[in-house]
Amino acid sequence: MAISPDVLEKLTTEEDLPELDLSWLNPQDGHKVTATRVRPGRRGLTLDEVEAGREVPEHSINYSLRPRDARGRDNVPRAGMYYPSKSDTWSENSRLLYEEAVQRQWSSATDIPWNTIEPLPDDLERAMCQLCTFLTEVEFIAGDAPGQWLPKINPDYYETKLFLLTQIMDEARHLDVFRKRALANGGGLLSEGQSGPALRSILDAKDFTEMSAIMHVFAEGFVQSLFRTGEYISQNEAEKTIYRLCAQDESRHLGFGVMHLKYVVESQPWRREELHHYLDQVEGPLSLDIQFGTSAATPFFDEAIIILAGGGRKNIDVGVQRLLAVRRRQINEYMHRLDVAGLPERRDRMNVVLKAFLDPPAN
Repeated sequence: MAISPDVLEKLTTEEDLPELDLSWLNPQDGHKVTATRVRPGRRGLTLDEVEAGREVPEHSINYSLRPRDARGRDNVPRAGMYYPSKSDTWSENSRLLYEEAVQRQWSSATDIPWNTIEPLPDDLERAMCQLCTFLTEVEFIAGDAPGQWLPKINPDYYETKLFLLTQIMDEARHLDVFRKRALANGGGLLSEGQSGPALRSILDAKDFTEMSAIMHVFAEGFVQSLFRTGEYISQNEAEKTIYRLCAQDESRHLGFGVMHLKYVVESQPWRREELHHYLDQVEGPLSLDIQFGTSAATPFFDEAIIILAGGGRKNIDVGVQRLLAVRRRQINEYMHRLDVAGLPERRDRMNVVLKAFLDPPAN
């Protein structure tokens, strides 16, 4: 069969090549290709090496997905309404914390010596399971809250995005490991806590700094103090390892929150009263009992600590004294974080019940 002349013509005629737009090859005014080559340092090619000599803008009107230092285009649709100021979401240690988080990831499946868990007396096993039930609940919130804010963080402050993504991974691993411990020895998940209203205040925050002050500086600070007590109340090497690794992760979250608060205080000093208002709102619901150290917001959690710290129901008095010691540690470490952040006057403005646990200020 003969080939149609029209088809033959199409097969033998070169198609017109599209005209290429190579404008991206040519530097434009105000945007020069950086001549400095980025080289790894002693810790590898970290963000500190990548960003050396580059400035982070104090304000940004970037509402697209343009990465910092990339050349912008005209007529780009907005991808979101981001925070426009560096002080809204920035923390000076976010690069360091991100690098540490990446390097210190661990697995709840393989890095916990689960084989060291042996049968425990019923009261100790149930107390540990109740504690793990509470911590599983708490870690859901600690992972959900940062995720709400990721779409509002300006791409020009990408370091904060990266750090918060590592926090979400940390919290996923924490809720995973505490759930596993609750199930590992046959006790199971026990009663949901009564801290829902207090935890909801984290999700209800209307501003990034409000969320960070409530979650990072206050709530996670209290949990971190408990993690540091974890080895003391643990019954085996698996639990000791869990608390040690979780405390390691939690330190990064606190570090970010304290340094973000510090940056806000230094760059936007007119926000001090606003910051105190956030802390007023979160300190009130804790409502500690000065005699026993228990809180109306976390009764099951506190009772579990009492039994674990005392070595069983037979030593409730000992457990109460040790819970009081935990409370003193939690509140004094909380005040220390606020001192570092630049809010030393919080000592005088703190909720009166919490203030009763404070040590006298150092001379």
